[in-house]
Amino acid sequence: MFDLPLSFKIPIMVVALLVAIIGHEIMHGLVALKFGDTTAKEAGRLKINPLLHIDLVGSILLPSMLFLLNAPFLFGWAKPVPVRMEQVIFGGGYFGAFAVSIAGVAYNFALAVFTALLIYAFNGGIFAGFFEYFSSPNFVALLVLYFCLQLLIYNVVLGVFNLIPIPPLDGSNALAYLGLMFKNDFFARLFDRVPPMIGMILLMIILSTPLSRVIFVPVQTIINLLL
Repeated sequence: MFDLPLSFKIPIMVVALLVAIIGHEIMHGLVALKFGDTTAKEAGRLKINPLLHIDLVGSILLPSMLFLLNAPFLFGWAKPVPVRMEQVIFGGGYFGAFAVSIAGVAYNFALAVFTALLIYAFNGGIFAGFFEYFSSPNFVALLVLYFCLQLLIYNVVLGVFNLIPIPPLDGSNALAYLGLMFKNDFFARLFDRVPPMIGMILLMIILSTPLSRVIFVPVQTIINLLL
């Protein structure tokens, strides 16, 4: 369907990935700011300038390696936005901490839904005439659709991946603070005992074994539903 040269595909994929991962991190900082934590704002990390957010490994090396390995999609992360959870809890209680933890995932899923609506609008919906406006083969329209599709895929992947309740992913923090909201500290105590490095090792085991289905099946299901 998308018979585009690599010189167009690669920049589109990179931009779509950056929109997904940078927006994810900025949302953490914006919600923290709402509850009184100005750390991210004072550090200048609420700006959309990619240079402020790019992580050498997560934003460059890993996506490049996945592309060279012909992976079905790129994946990565941006530099974490600094947040002082104690200040957030002071300003918004455990609900505030939960909101900050889940903000990035909420951004990813919201953007995925919005992008799905755009795809519908341009491909048979209210903006279908956009295709007819350009002479065959509607190259500009094809670029727009390809960007939207990549944006949808990356946001769903990031949203599902970050919901995994293993430190240091957002899912573990969200689950811990959700429990504390209901005066249950089981998950908070459990995740405190799991060092981030151990969590990353567990994630690598999941991704490199048949257990990866816990990620890829929900990702594929959500993408199919949205499309």
